[in-house]
Amino acid sequence: MATSGTYNFTLDLSDIVEEAFERAGLELRSGYDYKTARRSLDLLMLEWQNRGLNLWTVRDTTMALVAGTSSYDLTGEKLDIVEGLLRTDAGDTSKQTDLTMQRISVSQYAHQTNKLTEGRPLQFYVERKPANITLHFWPTPDATTSYTFAYYYMERIEDSGKPGSNNMDVPDRYLPCLVAGLAYQIASKRPEAMGLVGQLKQVYEEQWSLAADASREKAALYVTPGGYNYL
Repeated sequence: MATSGTYNFTLDLSDIVEEAFERAGLELRSGYDYKTARRSLDLLMLEWQNRGLNLWTVRDTTMALVAGTSSYDLTGEKLDIVEGLLRTDAGDTSKQTDLTMQRISVSQYAHQTNKLTEGRPLQFYVERKPANITLHFWPTPDATTSYTFAYYYMERIEDSGKPGSNNMDVPDRYLPCLVAGLAYQIASKRPEAMGLVGQLKQVYEEQWSLAADASREKAALYVTPGGYNYL
C-alpha cells in the first residue's frame, strides 16, 4: 500500500476561512466576508486563552532583579506567570541554585506590613493590568548577592494578520477545533445560518475537548495526604 510519506498537512488563513464558511453552509464571496471572519478568528484566540492553560504557549525566560527594586513591568505578550523560581549564582555550573518562590494573592501582598523590607525574595504577586502584567516581589531584593527571576509564562497567541497565506499560531492538531470554532462564530453572525448554530457549537465544544485532552500534561502527579487536623 502506497502512502505519501509526508507529514506536512496544514491550513493557511484563507483555507481556514473557506472551510469554516462551507461548514456554516455559506460561500466566501467578498473581501468583507474575509475581514469579518478574520476578526472572529482573533476573538476566538482570545477566548482560548480564557479557557485555561494552553501548553504550546508556555515559554521560559529569566529576568535580573535589581537591589532595592520590588516591582517590574513585563511586556504585553506575557499574559500570566505559570511558575517562578529565584536563581542565585546564575551561570555558575557548580553553584547555580533555583529556589521555588510562592505566588501570593493581592490580599496577601497588601497585608505585608512593610513592603520595603529588603532580603532574599520569597514571594511574588502578579498584578494583571489591561496592557501588561507587573510583578511585585517580597522581600525587596537586597544587595547581598545577584538574584535572577527564572520563570515560565503563558504567551499570548499571535494575531491572524492580513495575508491569506499566514498560518495561525496554533499546533496543527488544533486545526479541527479552530475551524469548528470559526464556523460557529460565522454562523452566529449570519441570519441564513442561524439554524446550524446549535449543531456547530456542539461540534466545536467536542473538538475543543478532544484537543485539550490530547494536550494535557502527561507527567505523573503524586498527592500525599497530611497536614490537616480533623475534629
